[in-house]
Amino acid sequence: MSQALQAVRGMNDILPSEAAFWELFEDTIRSWLKSYGYQPIRMPIVEPTPLFKRAIGEVTDIVEKEMYSFIDGLNGEALTLRPEGTAGCVRAVIEHNLAARQTQRLYYIGQMFRHERPQKGRYRQFHQVGVESFGIAGPDIDAEMILMGARLWNDLGLDGIELQINSLGQPDERAQHRAALISYLEEHAEILDEEAKRRLYTNPLRILDTKNPALQEMCAAAPKLIDYLGEASMAHFAGVQRVLRDAGVPFTINPRLVRGLDYYNLTVFEWVTDKLGAQGTVCAGGRYDGLVEQLGGKPTPACGFAMGVERLIALIKDSGGEPAAPVPDVYVVHQGDAAARMAFRVAEGLRDQGIDTLLHCGGGSFKSQMKKADGSGASFAVIIGDDEASTGEVQLKALREAGVEQRKLKVDELAEAIIDHMIDSDEEE
Repeated sequence: MSQALQAVRGMNDILPSEAAFWELFEDTIRSWLKSYGYQPIRMPIVEPTPLFKRAIGEVTDIVEKEMYSFIDGLNGEALTLRPEGTAGCVRAVIEHNLAARQTQRLYYIGQMFRHERPQKGRYRQFHQVGVESFGIAGPDIDAEMILMGARLWNDLGLDGIELQINSLGQPDERAQHRAALISYLEEHAEILDEEAKRRLYTNPLRILDTKNPALQEMCAAAPKLIDYLGEASMAHFAGVQRVLRDAGVPFTINPRLVRGLDYYNLTVFEWVTDKLGAQGTVCAGGRYDGLVEQLGGKPTPACGFAMGVERLIALIKDSGGEPAAPVPDVYVVHQGDAAARMAFRVAEGLRDQGIDTLLHCGGGSFKSQMKKADGSGASFAVIIGDDEASTGEVQLKALREAGVEQRKLKVDELAEAIIDHMIDSDEEE
């Protein structure tokens, strides 16, 4: 017997009952982003491997351990399933010369891929909402992006999500801090774990973000990057904080917040929760002014953030939020050849009028069809037999209201009757 085929571990099917939740979430996301002037962009899922090595940094967990990379057997090109969206978005902005014409506010929603140990909120194929701006240099866009998050949590009815911010300064300031940090870590080399030792001279800043309890006290006393920031960087950071305070958005300055990608500078931020176990970050980002030039474009200030869709949906469910199941307005029941032909015309006519209509397919008795009509959740059943088809009439039956008589209508009267009834019902509520 052949082995049953299953989805790849950590890459999950989203079934119809779950997909309704996702669509409601995505509708909310698109409306929210539109209100801030962001436009959609869609990039390929597969990109050249060097793009991510140059953008993310070769000495990062993502590049070293987590990327799904392969050689195209047809042309020998090194390709990678995208592990994050910013690099591909920047590549598209450069390739199509978008930022040269005007500032850009862009967003994307889609799959990302990382080879990690699957657990709640972390999967090998996961979905992100990415939000990116190009061509805006001041702290106001950083702050607005953070405020966007605060508004979204309110729109989604979520609480218990806290904001942490930090500044990474500019490359020269980080270089000074890096030298001091390496010197400090060398003094504590005897307690460093293998991961920290590996990163000591390649990416020492990431050691401060360690989850190893044995290193927490040592890391807490390490030189802080914020102490090495110059006047301009501090003014930028103060500008972000001022907007947040004016807006009444509480925050914590976390000097150990460094983010896992090499391209960040100045503002970085995370929205975190304690309701998802170890995977507590639901939204994170910051400024990356050097990345466009690093990938071959002209110097362009940029800022962005990403949100994990699976994590946010888990939070919505944990908070008791449930989307209304999609139900049709009308279920069309029919029996007989002439009735079946007429039913298609009636269903299409109702859809032309904006009435969601489910046409019964597969045959069956009137009794069995009416049972399915009732189970569909539809407000009305439109019933067509050959007698109705011969006179160009239908029967309209209200399925959710007791005491409303079934009535016969001409086909051209049907849509208006349904709409009028729906309006009257809404006004009574």
